[in-house]
Amino acid sequence: MSMHNARKKINIFGHKNPDTDSICAAISYCWFKKQVDPEGEYEARRSGKINLESRFVLDYWKMPTPRLCTSVSPQMKDIDFRLQPGIDGEMSVRSVWNSMREQDIETLCIVNADKELQGLVTLRDITNANMNLLDNGILSEAKTSYRNLMETLEADMITGEADATITKGHIFIGTSPEVIEEFVGEGDIVLVTNRYEAQICAIECGASCVVICCGSLAGKSVLNRAKEKQCAILTTPYDTYVAARLINTAIPVRHIMQSENILQFGVNTYVEDAKKIMASVRHRYFPILDEAGKYAGVVSRRNMLNVHPKRVILVDHNEFSQTDDGMDQAEILEIIDHHRIGNLETSAPAYFRNEPVGSTNTIIWTMMQEQGLTPPKEIAGLMLSAILSDTLCFRSPTCTPRDVKAAEALAGIAEVEIQSYAKEMFEAGEDLTGRSAEDIFFADFKVFTFGDLKFGVSQSTFMTEKNRKAAEALVQPYLAEAAAKSGVEMVFYMATDTLSESTEMFWHGGEAEEYLRKAFHKKAEPEGYFNLPGVVSRKKQVIPPLRMAMQAEA
Repeated sequence: MSMHNARKKINIFGHKNPDTDSICAAISYCWFKKQVDPEGEYEARRSGKINLESRFVLDYWKMPTPRLCTSVSPQMKDIDFRLQPGIDGEMSVRSVWNSMREQDIETLCIVNADKELQGLVTLRDITNANMNLLDNGILSEAKTSYRNLMETLEADMITGEADATITKGHIFIGTSPEVIEEFVGEGDIVLVTNRYEAQICAIECGASCVVICCGSLAGKSVLNRAKEKQCAILTTPYDTYVAARLINTAIPVRHIMQSENILQFGVNTYVEDAKKIMASVRHRYFPILDEAGKYAGVVSRRNMLNVHPKRVILVDHNEFSQTDDGMDQAEILEIIDHHRIGNLETSAPAYFRNEPVGSTNTIIWTMMQEQGLTPPKEIAGLMLSAILSDTLCFRSPTCTPRDVKAAEALAGIAEVEIQSYAKEMFEAGEDLTGRSAEDIFFADFKVFTFGDLKFGVSQSTFMTEKNRKAAEALVQPYLAEAAAKSGVEMVFYMATDTLSESTEMFWHGGEAEEYLRKAFHKKAEPEGYFNLPGVVSRKKQVIPPLRMAMQAEA
């Protein structure tokens, strides 16, 4: 029995609402892993929409956008399902039954030449068909081929066309010429023995096919008359009783297959969804379709007991609130991050590298150096972009000498001048043309928890005051909707001016204003924001004082 073995690919993810560091870290770490583990299968993925800054970076370095993935819950491709070949709809019911016995399976799927699913047949369907013994017109009704008839009866064709199809007539047993003359008409199929009179009488009555049983032969005169009357002659080794029992099983399986409302699953169907559907029906096996919609095999309830969790590597985050859905069901192999250690738990030991630097790509650059690896120009360009983005071109307090040194080395490999490239990148990221308040707010948004409190912080960076003010005017009225959409009690919006190294902080919900007042020891401006000179880092300058303010209220 051939089985589909679940893929062993490892996906590398950044966090939800990915920023440039998250996107570029997934790509650069994927390149790194392929160098140190050439036999492994790795793919960089993203967990949300690409923001304008990241889009500029990917386009500038001519790199493809990582594929979107919003859930790592197990899918049907993550189980070992049965690679059961599809069958031709013209296959006889008897042959299908024999195949089921040989392969010890109760369901077979019918496909066309392009492997598109046409229907399925179960052992129960065959049993019901075999019990329908009174239908003596089923061969013509099912448009049965003479080849099926010959195969089922193990018969030889003496006269006639093997590729012809039975399109009319009923089945009769020609016990005597008298019975034949009374019952047999034009186009009928007659089972006879070695009696010359019965054979010739059936032909003269207009039979389209005469089946001679017990291995008997037809005389020359019978054959000549059969040819004149265009009557097919078959000889079978079976006696009349057995032949009569078998003949209806020559019909093509398409005639009895189930073709309406077939319960089928794609390889991307989530296992939990499939289990719920399976529980509502009595089938044991269900068709599986590949990503192109072609038939791939069958899955049983038993297969569902052996689910292989998705294998993932996380970069630039280590909190469940920032991971894809279903991460608690995945196998986390590695975490490469530069944030505070959050609440992420793993089911097995994992490689965890967390360093207090300004960008995840600084850590990845260090790992490349440890392995004696130099990234190609385009990968170096991505890594440089991520460091410049996360450190606000070295202006953020999260920036360390390691970040600066890494950026300078990567700029050399990428052959760009840091300041001019950073200016171009930041200006592309703050372009507001055609952007909505939702797009601006969620471009760089993260959710945090503190005890029972759940809050979100969004940040936008700007090189010009004009763009910053325009963004604030769009986002401030949207904050209530943003809180509802993200399912948090409070939201904060940081409009950060890169050149002056300051932030104007907006808020909505709960005790947000009070927390800001206690965190930064000042009152809000009359226009409805907190002016925060020197504050540019969400991670280092906003989240810690907010948590302290919340703790004081607890």
